[in-house]
Amino acid sequence: MTSLAAMRELSGSQDGFGGDLRFGETGPGAGLRGADKICATIAEKSLPGAGGKTWRAFLSATAGEDGNQVNAIDRIGEGPWYDRLGRLVANEKEELLNTRPSGADAAIMNDLPNEDGVPNHQPDPNQPAVDNHDTLTGSNAQGQLQGATATCKDWTAKTGDRAEGGPQLGHSWPRGGGGGPGGGGSGSHWITSHNAPGCAPGVTIVDIGGPQQGSNTVGGGGGYGGIYCFALTP
Repeated sequence: MTSLAAMRELSGSQDGFGGDLRFGETGPGAGLRGADKICATIAEKSLPGAGGKTWRAFLSATAGEDGNQVNAIDRIGEGPWYDRLGRLVANEKEELLNTRPSGADAAIMNDLPNEDGVPNHQPDPNQPAVDNHDTLTGSNAQGQLQGATATCKDWTAKTGDRAEGGPQLGHSWPRGGGGGPGGGGSGSHWITSHNAPGCAPGVTIVDIGGPQQGSNTVGGGGGYGGIYCFALTP
């Protein structure tokens, strides 16, 4: 998944992208194309040459370039998938579609790493763990679109206005407090646990026990608007 530092650098903001992932893309499907470009750009920065692969963000949308619904699980190839350090995430989609990827290396199953292979829960080993579990997906437990309000207007919206909805989130590491619509109940589901309070940019990495009243950001409950990135080939 994408790190906080990378999201801040590419967005040009300390608060990240929020729900608008277009990243310079325009027209139908711009949010998904932009998110894919974010994945490729961050991969290249982490490991020169890796950005040349075909990258797909694990995001669903109500409409892609052709106007049809897009499901995250259909975007990412057939596997296998590995992390930056060559550790197995999953061999195939069947292993991915579990509360935690069932085929994953034990070292990363419960703390899916960022583009440098660093644990998301404690990206700096010299500092305490941080509360950054929420990860944008717009998807239900089958990796399919969660609903019309779950994608920040197909990853193009960031004002935080209620009309933009609240993006569906998974947890990169197990965290209590899940169980919203389409969620995993325990807060352990990597694809879908609950929705964010809004689409505005925002970062929360100190444990404050969930979104504060009036929050309207993608990071309101513990995160920064990170996304999962998959290459179509290992």
